[in-house]
Amino acid sequence: FMGMIFKLLSAVTRGLQTLTLTLFLTELLVMEHKCRKVQTKPKSFSCDDCGKRFGTKSILNRHMSVHTGQKPFACELCGRRFSRKTHLNRHMQVHAGQKPLACELCGQEFKEKTDLNEHMRVHTGQKPFACELCGQLFNSKASLNRHIRVHTGQKPFACELCGHLFNSKAYLNRHIRVHTGQKPFACELCEHKFRQKANLNAHIVHTGQKPFSCKVCWKSFSGKWDLTRHIRTHTGEKPFGCETCCKYFSQNSDLTKHIRTHTGEKPFRCGTCCKYFSQKTHLTKHIRIHTGEKPYPCKTCGKYFISNSDLTKHIRTHTGEKPYPCKTCGKSFNHSSHLSKHMRTHTGEKPFKCKTCGKCFSHNGTLTDHMRTHTGEKPYPCKICGKYFSQSGSLTKHMRSHTGEKPYSCQGFSQETC
Repeated sequence: FMGMIFKLLSAVTRGLQTLTLTLFLTELLVMEHKCRKVQTKPKSFSCDDCGKRFGTKSILNRHMSVHTGQKPFACELCGRRFSRKTHLNRHMQVHAGQKPLACELCGQEFKEKTDLNEHMRVHTGQKPFACELCGQLFNSKASLNRHIRVHTGQKPFACELCGHLFNSKAYLNRHIRVHTGQKPFACELCEHKFRQKANLNAHIVHTGQKPFSCKVCWKSFSGKWDLTRHIRTHTGEKPFGCETCCKYFSQNSDLTKHIRTHTGEKPFRCGTCCKYFSQKTHLTKHIRIHTGEKPYPCKTCGKYFISNSDLTKHIRTHTGEKPYPCKTCGKSFNHSSHLSKHMRTHTGEKPFKCKTCGKCFSHNGTLTDHMRTHTGEKPYPCKICGKYFSQSGSLTKHMRSHTGEKPYSCQGFSQETC
């Protein structure tokens, strides 16, 4: 019996030794494999187009798609194509709504590692991408590329509806909403909708919070962009220039409106009478002519107006305020357009030309009256006798023949002498 136990122990000992030896040899093989992985593999596969070398044929084939533009991996949901399977897999997260990468500082989530890395520069302030033309720094390569188009004037993104060109895809997408009327950014408190997220962020009318203060006059604003625009009233800065006439503006939106005076573009259409307008505010004001809406009341006399600007001009008839002085003669006006008209008496400028006879006028209204001498149009009827006139002033004079009104008296002599 003891002999059998001894033989069994001897077998177990030999088994353990064999197992130990096997594990040791396996560990050696693993270490050798790791060493081979660390060692630099020879890059024997070369790209014929750029000369770059690769360690395997598969990596070279994957690289070749950079030159050929080949994108063999297609998304079954939207049709977008990709050069690599991994890129397609990341893209699928867009449809799934997945955002697996989170910022450890603010918790904002992202779909891709590159987006997270770019976002982190917001916290660090890092701007590693410099413009070689002006030296301005940017936190992403895409932002630098967009900026460079400011120097080159390149506008590669065209609107298929009106042909307008833009220097970034984001600006094009924002413009398209002018045609579609889409306002995807809604306020959760009042359901007011906006075309741009920046406008929604600035919409803090419910809280009344105005965290951005001007250090010159200490006026407060709800949005940082509102403060930036306000500061230009102190500095006089006008960074947005028209390439056609070299006129400069303090806001990009004002430049966009101005450019339409050159191009004649009128992208805003009235659904009632099909009349077109160059500005959305002009269309909104025009629509109230059809609806009869006058939402702006004067607190002094109770009169109602179709726009806030008309109310502001009207209030000056009560206050006597004339905030627009002429720098040449010192005369003041209650509206900027009146000052602009007045300035032409000093400059002699006549920018409004008749396309029929070539005659020029200093005021657009004068040109409109003149055009009726060619067209024969008489839009002002007398409600008493039905006679029509081409100018409102002519109608006013005619009305006195019915009323007997004589508003002009001789001031130089007594009645007996006259």
